[in-house]
Amino acid sequence: MNRLSALIASFVFALCLSFGALAADKVNINTADASTIAAALNGVGMAKAEAIVAYRTEHGPFRSADQLVQVRGIGLATVEKNRERILVGNTAPAAGASSGGN
Repeated sequence: MNRLSALIASFVFALCLSFGALAADKVNINTADASTIAAALNGVGMAKAEAIVAYRTEHGPFRSADQLVQVRGIGLATVEKNRERILVGNTAPAAGASSGGN
């Protein structure tokens, strides 16, 4: 019975991980606040998210996800691994996003 319990526990753990990957939110980098960006994008912590918001404030809205590489600390690898999560333009922001008056 112990082996069966371990097998079930492993299955449940793997299932939880797969649901977490499927539940990843998309984020509109033109409207989201730094906290929302940091939570939604892999490899982007609060400092990089704040840099994204600062860049957007100074230079205006992003026209594409690729433009993120112009933000200090954001490289092409980060953009590529998050490409499907990044929204720009007139798309609806992710839940919890705010415009921050921009």
